[in-house]
Amino acid sequence: MSKKSKIGILFGQENTFPQAFVDRVNEKQSTFSAEFVSIDQVEQSVATDYAVIIDRISQDVPFYKAFLKNAALTGTAVVNNPFWWSADEKFFNNCLAVQLGVPVPKTFLLPSKERPDDTNHNSFRNLKHMNWDAIFKHIGFPAFMKPHAGGGWKSVYKVDNPEQMFNAYDETGQLVMLYQEAIDFTDYFRCYCIGGKDVRIMSYEPRNPHHLRYASEMKTTGDAGKKLLETMHDYVLKLNHGLGYDFNTVEFAVRDGIPIAIDFCNPAPDADVHSVGQANFDWVVEAAANMAIDRAKKAQKGNNNLTWGTFVRGSVADIAAPSAPAKEAKAPKAEKAKEAPKAKEEAKPKKGKK
Repeated sequence: MSKKSKIGILFGQENTFPQAFVDRVNEKQSTFSAEFVSIDQVEQSVATDYAVIIDRISQDVPFYKAFLKNAALTGTAVVNNPFWWSADEKFFNNCLAVQLGVPVPKTFLLPSKERPDDTNHNSFRNLKHMNWDAIFKHIGFPAFMKPHAGGGWKSVYKVDNPEQMFNAYDETGQLVMLYQEAIDFTDYFRCYCIGGKDVRIMSYEPRNPHHLRYASEMKTTGDAGKKLLETMHDYVLKLNHGLGYDFNTVEFAVRDGIPIAIDFCNPAPDADVHSVGQANFDWVVEAAANMAIDRAKKAQKGNNNLTWGTFVRGSVADIAAPSAPAKEAKAPKAEKAKEAPKAKEEAKPKKGKK
């Protein structure tokens, strides 16, 4: 076990969850002292004394993201993995979901309406005009347009015809957008997944005001309701294991009894007691505290203590290191140094060997 002695939480404007998390971790054990993360200097490759840091804010503060990557490199278990979180976005999420067998809305990726800074028309020589007729035919109306990377319901548009779509598109500036079919749902759920194993399925109504979105009840009942809950539980674990998130939410819109994953790139999901409600809040605090304590106990000094999803781990496993050749190539003589590239080439294993 690592000798790092603290569990920290890094956060911004939220108020209720961080203090409740710290209090609960300290109530449950005394080996690791929980506290708000405190930073007074960040030197390259110098470790912190945090065994675990729960990250709730680095998506908005680049300085924190860099600090967390340095902490992770020197052995801190950062939740969620800052390297993966920096690379992930909603369009990739949808692509991976398809590969995992989880239903998602039909979706297209749209280039930004305005050119990014420091580019001109020559920067887009490979990009043809979008085939809007084919896109509209495939997606249908109504449809949603939203940023391919982002959250908090920012820059989300519902459009009912091509004119509305183009008017909305004009407002998106340099944002890369998703164009997605609208799901006419009978039930909607938001599901917490913590530690890759604990799942909390919550009825949710995204059309309500923010503070009333959890004031909803499941409409599917009986055996159909039981099956629906089991399917969502399975999908939540599949998605989070694939992505490698320790702390995330997945949203499902249910159409014709089928849960369709709408949004599952929420690595700093809302956990405020005033929005999620007391019962959900208590569950999140308890599950997060258990997960943080477990990660702190298992952290190995000097090791990579991050969680990596099956997508990344599977990709790395496929790139096996080549085995040594049957006969070691002779080292070239000093006067024949110019032939070294040839000797190096001969030393490579034959194609197909791993």
